[in-house]
Amino acid sequence: MATRERKAPKTWSLLGDVKRRPSVYEVTASQFAYHFRREPAPFEMSPDAPINEWYLTHREGSVFNVDDWEGYRDPAKLTYSDYVMLQHDRETYLDGLIDHHESASSVESLSPEWVSTLTNAVVPLRFPLHIMQMTALYVAQMAPTAFIINASNFQAADEMRRVQRLAYLTKWLANAHGESIASTDAARAAWEKGEAWQPMRKALEELLGVYDWGEAFAALDLVIKPAIDSLLGDSLAALAAENDDELLALLLAEFHRDAERSKDWTAELVRYAVANNPALAEVLSTWVAAWTPAADALVSSYATLLPGADTAAVVTAAAKARADLLAASGL
Repeated sequence: MATRERKAPKTWSLLGDVKRRPSVYEVTASQFAYHFRREPAPFEMSPDAPINEWYLTHREGSVFNVDDWEGYRDPAKLTYSDYVMLQHDRETYLDGLIDHHESASSVESLSPEWVSTLTNAVVPLRFPLHIMQMTALYVAQMAPTAFIINASNFQAADEMRRVQRLAYLTKWLANAHGESIASTDAARAAWEKGEAWQPMRKALEELLGVYDWGEAFAALDLVIKPAIDSLLGDSLAALAAENDDELLALLLAEFHRDAERSKDWTAELVRYAVANNPALAEVLSTWVAAWTPAADALVSSYATLLPGADTAAVVTAAAKARADLLAASGL
């Protein structure tokens, strides 16, 4: 009886019996995190090595886990190349925006009162935004699949983009209204000692001490980041427009696009995790409840740095942003 030889598996068979050619997005991320749940330890050294113990404790040992993370997909389905091309176009837009406002001497014509607000409320933002970048990088470093790793790394790059553009604005303000505005010592003093900044500083510095990858994700992406993104993208942007600062209003609107993309991958990750392990709904809700008071406190306190803003409206906008994200996440 003749036998039929089995066809050799194609190179993308690691994706399972999908009966289709995988996308570039899938090929460049599938099973990239080979060290997740690797036996006897994640990395090729003693299981007792500190790096192995760290991952075994804070990743494999996290309660935030499902049987298979490889099925998660970022709604944007961005590869590194996609992200670079996307942000190249957006950075080209910002370059043109800045060139226009430099030609129009927009920063030079800002009122002294608004310059004071920018000095107090915008210049020190480099510190909390850097912490948000660092935490996104930590989540990416610890995540169990490249589909999450990539999304969180792109979020970290978005934060760096925001920091860089606000740093440029800071120097521009200093050139036009006094070199002291760009003083690192002055910005650090505001961040470390300014009363209005302390709830944000406390929340973000405590965030740096969260090592469980799941809690770090939940605290940053479900609570702290939505609060700060609302402060900047909603309240500060609106106040900038009211004070004839079109440049800052449009910069913040641009960064809000990045924030919306982060919300999309965050909500999808929560939905995927809960669908695959329903007990995680309570886990995530507990973390959200634990971090919400800190987020509310930083919003209320930062609002005092925005003269003319309705504090109650600022607080309401931030709470709504969090509630909308949790609803989209199914929590």
